[in-house]
Amino acid sequence: MPAMLGELPTWNLSDLYSGPEGNDLEADLERAAHEAEAFARDYEGKIAGLDGKALGGAVARFEVLSDLMGRIGSYASLYYAQDMADPERGRFSQNVSEQLTDIGTKLVFFRLELNKLADADLVAKQEDPALAKYAPWLRDLRAFRPHQLSDELEKALHEKHVVGRSAWSRLFDETIARLRYPFRNELLTEPQILDKLSSKDHEIRKDAAKSFGKVQGDNVAIFSLVTNTLAKDKEIEDRWRHYARPQSAMNLANVVEDEVVDALVAAVKAAYPRLAHRYYTLKARWFGVDKMPYWDRNAPLPEHDDRVIRWPEAEKIV
Repeated sequence: MPAMLGELPTWNLSDLYSGPEGNDLEADLERAAHEAEAFARDYEGKIAGLDGKALGGAVARFEVLSDLMGRIGSYASLYYAQDMADPERGRFSQNVSEQLTDIGTKLVFFRLELNKLADADLVAKQEDPALAKYAPWLRDLRAFRPHQLSDELEKALHEKHVVGRSAWSRLFDETIARLRYPFRNELLTEPQILDKLSSKDHEIRKDAAKSFGKVQGDNVAIFSLVTNTLAKDKEIEDRWRHYARPQSAMNLANVVEDEVVDALVAAVKAAYPRLAHRYYTLKARWFGVDKMPYWDRNAPLPEHDDRVIRWPEAEKIV
């Protein structure tokens, strides 16, 4: 199939950094660490005493430093995502994550101290244009005030993230990336076996689905462990932070009320019979059966054009 598609593109990450061993990346990591130390030295324990102009300057410095750390983290994540089964990429990603976590720990105080400011005090400070332009960011940040823990607990949670939730997610991703699915004398990756589920050939879809189900089932113990551990980790933190429901923290981060998301979920579920159920009933009729087996869910319609479109042609179409 790759030969039929033509020369496929690969991610060019050079706009971010020259490579995982590049001097530019190392220099930015050192710069971020230096800037974080200077930022903490200049502002930790002093936020309440700053006037609007000075606080605006602090937020501006924090913004620049956050962008730099985001650039480093984005590069590491994208480089790792190119081949999660490569242990060298995994080691690189983990190393960068640990360094960014250490740097970020020095900055935890800033959000905490901003949220400790009285509303009236912050309103007065925001009269200065230097801080006023950050009003939307401050509004969203302070929405988390009722769920903020002590400074010590916040720093501890920040530091353990890289060996807690993040590590379990990485284990899941790397496990998925390394799985291979037997299929007619071949061993396929997950994207390759899932592609077979869209084949026009009923028997290919069936064999692919059986293989996919068996391999996933053989690894259900590790998937269950990861899922249950992450669920318990979240339950503990949500309980400490006094979130009403598991989705409440995410809804708050997305600046949307629980009730709005509830309404969306209810509307979508109510539409199941009108949309999904009708579609699969109609699709079964097109295939000449009363009930479709699960491996036919993604089957192309009988009149579907399965012509292979090479990459250069696809670019022109888009």
